[in-house]
Amino acid sequence: MAPDTPANGRPVRERLLDAAGSLFYREGIRAVSADKIIAAAGTTKVTFYRHFPTKDDLVAAYLEEQSRRIRDAAGALPDDPCEALTALASAMGEEACRPGFRGCPFINAAAEYPDPGHPVRAAIDRHRTWFHALVAGLVARLGAPDPEAAASQLVMLRDGAMVHGYVSEPDSVGISLLQAGRAVLRFHAPAAVTG
Repeated sequence: MAPDTPANGRPVRERLLDAAGSLFYREGIRAVSADKIIAAAGTTKVTFYRHFPTKDDLVAAYLEEQSRRIRDAAGALPDDPCEALTALASAMGEEACRPGFRGCPFINAAAEYPDPGHPVRAAIDRHRTWFHALVAGLVARLGAPDPEAAASQLVMLRDGAMVHGYVSEPDSVGISLLQAGRAVLRFHAPAAVTG
């Protein structure tokens, strides 16, 4: 089979994104060469550069794919805003406890790309802006007078939980995130939070 032919019916671009995603997450973005990704995807340099003119283009596409997956999952959140926020926190706690967890791919990428004007940072910012808006919208539905401030605090808790789950004992991340999130919501929308 020629290297450009889809393997197992999977398009080359998809194989490149999957290989890059696995390697980037496990080893770090800067530590993974284009050659390693090309070999893992079973393709050629010419094909790689046809899909991604630079490695940074691949990194941005990888982050966009991660964001798409998260957005798709968010589409299944419960209609009740309190239940939706609880489901988000629970999912993040479970994620931080799974074997092989290496932190948030967006936080990890931000650490490797410090220039705020870089295209990779733009991909990170698009995802974080979307996520903040999702949380702010849920908090607004709870009646919080300043949903933006509440969302900023909840996203900060989430970021801390992701880092804590990677560098410390992940077993308590889910429970701690839920408890801290409820405290933030009690402050911003006390009538909406029970328990």
